[in-house]
Amino acid sequence: MEQFIYDLSQPGRRGVDLPDPDVPETPIPQDLLREDLPLPEVSEQQVVRHYVRLSQKNYAVDIGFYPLGSCTMKYNPKVNERAARLPGFADIHPLQDPATVQGAMQLMYELQEMLGEIAGFDAVSLQPSAGAHGELTGVLIMRAAQIARGQGHRTKILVPDSAHGTNPASTTMSGLEVVELPSDANGNVDLEALRAALDDTVVGLMITNPSTLGLFEQHIVEVCELVHEAGGLVYGDGANLNAIMGICRPGDLGIDVMHFNLHKTFSTPHGGGGPGSGPVGVVAELAPYLPGPLVALDEDKGYHWVWPEKSIGRVRSFHGNFGVMVRAYTYIRMHGAEGLRRVSEDAVLNANYLQALVRERGDYPIPHGDRTCMHEVIIQGKLKGAEDIHTLDIAKRLIDYGFHPPTIYFPLIVPEALMIEPTETESKETIEAFVDALTAIAQEARTQPELLHEAPHAAPVRRLDEVKAARQPVLVRKPA
Repeated sequence: MEQFIYDLSQPGRRGVDLPDPDVPETPIPQDLLREDLPLPEVSEQQVVRHYVRLSQKNYAVDIGFYPLGSCTMKYNPKVNERAARLPGFADIHPLQDPATVQGAMQLMYELQEMLGEIAGFDAVSLQPSAGAHGELTGVLIMRAAQIARGQGHRTKILVPDSAHGTNPASTTMSGLEVVELPSDANGNVDLEALRAALDDTVVGLMITNPSTLGLFEQHIVEVCELVHEAGGLVYGDGANLNAIMGICRPGDLGIDVMHFNLHKTFSTPHGGGGPGSGPVGVVAELAPYLPGPLVALDEDKGYHWVWPEKSIGRVRSFHGNFGVMVRAYTYIRMHGAEGLRRVSEDAVLNANYLQALVRERGDYPIPHGDRTCMHEVIIQGKLKGAEDIHTLDIAKRLIDYGFHPPTIYFPLIVPEALMIEPTETESKETIEAFVDALTAIAQEARTQPELLHEAPHAAPVRRLDEVKAARQPVLVRKPA
């Protein structure tokens, strides 16, 4: 039986000997001290073995296929990590004099410029810490611009029902009201519903394109024109830029402000709560409102910090997650313009190949299966002849086949949804093996449903009571 780190504890064992401090000691504030914290006393070897064992139980993108739709768990090139660990990038401090970090500031400046060029925007701030943080920043910029126009009475943000779930959350956090728009039969924004909702109380529209249905908004130009005619602004959720990068630019389509998800599009690490980065790009009209400071360049000062004239202020300490920026910069420079377009083309090709295989097998319904999908495909866990099997059962059984499950039950507007994204980095053979597993699971659902109901069978942890875990979480293991 595996022992936990607390079970290995013996009085007097120490995992590390710290050297005597070479700086004056500072007393720890009393309110941070806990006498009732029984830390385990273990050796260095025991600590290493414990954490290595735990790591071997984890699934990771470096181990296998990670088809989380909407989250884009793509392969992280190791050259990015090497670049981020260069001493000139890793060993600097954000409070250093700009003259001593010109190389780092040059990277940030060029990344600002490249992101703007890729997506069609006039100015970019690298400060937001993640995609949802970028969303909040974008909405605050839109609100500030409307107030400056004398339109402070505008308090509503329109959000299609096919948008990312963080869009309404970002709207609410900004103090504005969410108005949901339905999708039409083809998976696009319902134009009649949009026209009906547009009035002088609307700050703007937040739209995810391609949407969480994995579809390109066929009326995106008309949607933007309608919002602009009503005095609103258009926010583009750039999380799915990896489907259209190098093919079309959101800024050219009528989008006024957009965040970039560096982990989704430019291969920086994702998961575990960070670090992340969600830069925000804007058209010229909104550039004065960007959070600062930004990096600027002139002949006399070199690279230096500047504040936009009407900035909404800082949205994060210092200048953003710099190490993530280095990784994204490396990825963009390694690919170049043609390579970035190829990334999008391959991502769309892989998703459509997966969709075609699923359609050919005929086990899983595909909403909007008559349309070309973009970077991800939505199928439904509604199997004929196995009505008591649900999407959760299918997802858990995929673990036994060696695959991380895709995103499930999202988007919310698709019953029993499985949201699958192969990304551009997966091979034809991997996609075929994944669909083979889906086909085998569908057959098991009809002949041996208990296999699915009790899955997973081969994982370190079996199926959990997720409701109880959410309501009565156990966050630490308490020693006996």
